[in-house]
Formats: sequence, C-alpha cells, structure tokens
Amino acid sequence: MTAGAIASNFDTARPTVSKHLQILTECELLEQEQNGREIYYHINAKKMKEVADFIEPFRKMWEDRFNKLETIMKKHKSR
Repeated sequence: MTAGAIASNFDTARPTVSKHLQILTECELLEQEQNGREIYYHINAKKMKEVADFIEPFRKMWEDRFNKLETIMKKHKSR
C-alpha cells in the first residue's frame, strides 16, 4: 500500500503515518517498492517473525503472571 492508502485507515495526520512508516522501514519491518512516483510498502514477514520469536518468551512470562494474579484475586474475592 502507499503511505496515503495506509494513512486513510487511521485517524491521524499523514505526516505522522509517514514518520512511522519511515521508522518501520529503517527497522526492516517494512520494505519499500518504488513504482513511478508512488512508494509502496510491504510487510517483511521474515523480520516480523524474528520480532515475534523474540517477544514470545516475554508474552508467556506476562501471561503466567496475569494468570497467577487472577488466581489470587479469585481467592481473595471468595473470602
């Protein structure tokens, strides 16, 4: 999608979306493709998988912590 097409899906200024696209491109999470005057952005699935793999242990840790908190709260509530 182009920056304009992406921005049309959000309630924010186009320059803000463009800045985010620039950062995501610098981080290699998006790839740019020039087609005439337009720049199209594509998700870099390989890099996204790297990020997801990195985040997974933290997601599991927080899920376990929230489950423990929920158990404690249920015990406290039943008293």
